[in-house]
Parts: sequence; C-alpha cells; structure tokens
Amino acid sequence: MNKINTIKQVAALPGMSVGELKTMWRNFNETEPPPFNKAFLVKRLAYQIQELSLGGLEKETEKRLKRLAKEEEVKIDKRPAGEKLLSGTRLVREWKGVEHCCTILADGFEYQGRRFKSLSAVANHITGTKWNGKVFFGLKKQGVRL
Repeated sequence: MNKINTIKQVAALPGMSVGELKTMWRNFNETEPPPFNKAFLVKRLAYQIQELSLGGLEKETEKRLKRLAKEEEVKIDKRPAGEKLLSGTRLVREWKGVEHCCTILADGFEYQGRRFKSLSAVANHITGTKWNGKVFFGLKKQGVRL
C-alpha cells in the first residue's frame, strides 16, 4: 500500500457508516468491535491502516512504552483509591447520541468550560438525574466499591 492510498483510505473513514466501520474492524482484527462510538472506530482504524502501510513502532520504542506503563501502574496502585484519577485524563461517554468529554483536574473536573467538584456532579448535569460519576463514565461497575 502506498502513501496516497493510505491517505485516501484514512480520509474515507469518517464518511463510512458504523456498520461499514465494524465490518472493517472485523477484517483487521478478527474480533467483534468494541461497543464504542463511531469516532473511536474511525481513530483506531485510521491508526491500523497507517500502521499496516507505514509500519508500526520500533521494538525499542515498544519496550520503552511497556516499561513506562508498568512504572506508572505501580505509582497509581500505591495511591489511595480516591486519588487514582490522573489530572489531564479525558473521560468520554456517549449519552443519548451525544459524546460528552470531561477532563480530570487536580482539584475537580471540567466539562464544557465549567468546573465541577465531583464526577457525579458532571454526570448529574449531563443526565438531569442522580448518577454515580464513576459508574456513568465507566470507571467502575454499578454496585462495586473501589
């Protein structure tokens, strides 16, 4: 696959239906696609097309990333449960056909330019009803304590 074909394939992804994207996912991965939104499928498939065409990461880079991830995992595991959300992390959730992005701050949460003290407050603002914020954004299953 040459670079022009790669660019054309990647550029065509946003115009494809979710069904077409899921079919492409199955062809690339030989697994069922995850239950995420269209934007996720487009981004992930774009990466895979480019990776197949241009090559993946060098082995040394993969080793370094794995080592860094393991080091970060150790740091996170040593934190108290309430501090495991890292500042700068973006949480994404689709609700009633709309994608909602919330950014974790050092002292709260940001959603659509507004600050909130808790993730539950963000979820309540989005839905108009009481929600556990971690459940709403998929950070924990309902009824499971962290």
